[in-house]
Amino acid sequence: MPRTTAHRTALAAALTAPLLLPLWAAAPAAAHGAPTDPVSRVVACSPEGGDRAGSAACRAAVAANGAPFTAWDNLRVAGVAGRDRERVPDGKLCSGGLPAYRGLDLARGDWPATRVRPGGALPMTYVSTIPHTGTFRMYLTEPGYDPAKPLTWSDLPQKPFAQVTDPALTDGAYRFRATLPSDRTGRHVLYTVWQNSSTPDTYYSCSDLVFPEKEEETAGPAAGKSPARPSATPGPKTANTPAAPAPTATPASTAPVARTTTAAAPSGPSAPLLAGGAAAVLVVTGGTALALRLRRR
Repeated sequence: MPRTTAHRTALAAALTAPLLLPLWAAAPAAAHGAPTDPVSRVVACSPEGGDRAGSAACRAAVAANGAPFTAWDNLRVAGVAGRDRERVPDGKLCSGGLPAYRGLDLARGDWPATRVRPGGALPMTYVSTIPHTGTFRMYLTEPGYDPAKPLTWSDLPQKPFAQVTDPALTDGAYRFRATLPSDRTGRHVLYTVWQNSSTPDTYYSCSDLVFPEKEEETAGPAAGKSPARPSATPGPKTANTPAAPAPTATPASTAPVARTTTAAAPSGPSAPLLAGGAAAVLVVTGGTALALRLRRR
């Protein structure tokens, strides 16, 4: 399968929750993953980003980039080994310092964003075109962050507000939850670092979030400004805090809750990954049966 086709299939799998898993999911690939919920800049501005790809910010990003973000799942740097602040320069956090993604570093306040609530539960969906073990670390820009200025390390706290190690890969994505800080308003950037333990690679992504302003939060739904967070992609439907995991919409799996400490959890997957061949046979069989039933109607 051509690389571009594989990318599109993986993204479509996460965004539309199809019946069939990609048959190539367990095969070697040249790229690996990115957040789709809350949507990352690289996914929103990719050729598969839908209406978001046509936004002014995405058009400017592609123009500055000099090429479309076809490889939305390949924003990775090798050999970082936890030295993110040394290896990724200020002003280039969203691109990971990679010239092929420089358009993602544009300082502007109109990037496609996800609405969230301060102190609320944040479901995370991180699509992966090939599974890896590792730790996800999530940082949120500090109060007073100015989106009109380049994102620098000084805009982020020293420690992540949440992290999770080795969540299970389910239907082509890692899904977990975290609790957002309660002291943010307006626009902010969720900076996600995925440090692999099965490869020397570290992945970087920027997801733009919009918190309600104080007057909106005080007014509440009665004033016609609901603080409820619409999900950019299908994800866990049960909100939770890091102290008490809750079951996801599908009883067969439970989304892990992100830790609110920087201590590394023991390595190794939290749930066994499906073998590519067995999973493909089971899912394709079910999909074929459904297709036959639909044709008979």
